[in-house]
Amino acid sequence: MRVIIAGFGAFPGVPFNPSAALVRELGRRRRPALTGIACRTHVFTTSYAAVDRDLPKLFAEKPDLVLIFGVMGGRRHLSIETRARNAQTVLYPDVSGHRPARGTIERGKPVELRGNAPFSRLLGAVRPSGVPAQLSRDAGRYLCNYSYWRALSRARGTATVVQFIHIPHVKRLPRRRRSLPAGIAFPSLLAAAEMLLVALIAASRR
Repeated sequence: MRVIIAGFGAFPGVPFNPSAALVRELGRRRRPALTGIACRTHVFTTSYAAVDRDLPKLFAEKPDLVLIFGVMGGRRHLSIETRARNAQTVLYPDVSGHRPARGTIERGKPVELRGNAPFSRLLGAVRPSGVPAQLSRDAGRYLCNYSYWRALSRARGTATVVQFIHIPHVKRLPRRRRSLPAGIAFPSLLAAAEMLLVALIAASRR
């Protein structure tokens, strides 16, 4: 079974992106539930061009599961995104300074694409970690929503499961002192992310 776990690098206003650290740590996890899994990790440069360049290459590997993490400031819980909107901001540049010229990702396409993961099962899977989590219908209008839209578009007509997860912001602190808003420690976030990954793998195998 092929699994891709992806996150993002720094971008304007966020010099440290915890999704990249989370993805790297997830890629190192070893447990029985992950036996037989070919796991590939990837950190996108936070630019529209990087997503457009890298995502087709990742899908060319014919993954069974694509799990993407991104950070969203102001949220104090894990957000299990359930849809990607055909919308993008024209106000905020990516790390290369590029800003989209229009507010839609693709002209003539639906206003939204619904995710294809078992959302309620994921919400239940993460509860034992103690990390607060919610289902979300708003992935924003920046690179997170853009990558989710592009990934769902590529997954249409295939059996590939795609899921995007927003995590809270974490300041760049020494390893033992990293913590998230509302007292969520990085190890707890990692445990919750692993639970989500295991639940998605189980669902993809059915």
